[in-house]
Amino acid sequence: MLHKRMKQYISSLMSEEQQATPSFEIYQEEKEYMEEHELISNDVTFIEKDPTTRFQDAYIEKCDKNTEETLSEESFAFLEQPIDYLQKHKNEFLYLESKWLEIIGVDAITLELSDLFGTYDVMVGLQLQKKFEISLKENLRKELHGDEARFELIFNQTDGLFDLNFALNYVNGFKEEMSLEEAFRLIYRFLFKLVERMEERSKDMN
Repeated sequence: MLHKRMKQYISSLMSEEQQATPSFEIYQEEKEYMEEHELISNDVTFIEKDPTTRFQDAYIEKCDKNTEETLSEESFAFLEQPIDYLQKHKNEFLYLESKWLEIIGVDAITLELSDLFGTYDVMVGLQLQKKFEISLKENLRKELHGDEARFELIFNQTDGLFDLNFALNYVNGFKEEMSLEEAFRLIYRFLFKLVERMEERSKDMN
């Protein structure tokens, strides 16, 4: 799970760094995890990377909601637009792939405006075993705030992933005036913490 992937990530960083007193630039979520779980020695220095660069190398598509056809591939600069871009283009959804999603066991992130509820809906495939279904639902109920907070969670037997759909509006930190880049970062942090809690739950179960 996350612990194993984080150890692999550290190993790849260490192999790239040959200094006697190594220092690494990493993002906040990974830094917090490594420090909390003591995955690195005390002589290693971590420098927190600019969070706005996380999805600089992401693969981004604009797609048609009805046909799911790709309308265009977009650069990172596209994410500088406000999230209400989706309010103005209700027939579109955004699809994002990134190497960072591999760490948390997510295949890709899809973001669109819900035709029914008018919320910003997030859809992901989450790589977790079916035994975590109850714990996942409990955590989602706890971490999504608001009386109208909602989510859908279905285990897909075919690919062994949870199909998770939730409204970003009910995630702590959401703002109507945020940019698309900020929205995808918030989604990443929310999923990172969710997977981390599932890992802790797994230790309790064993």
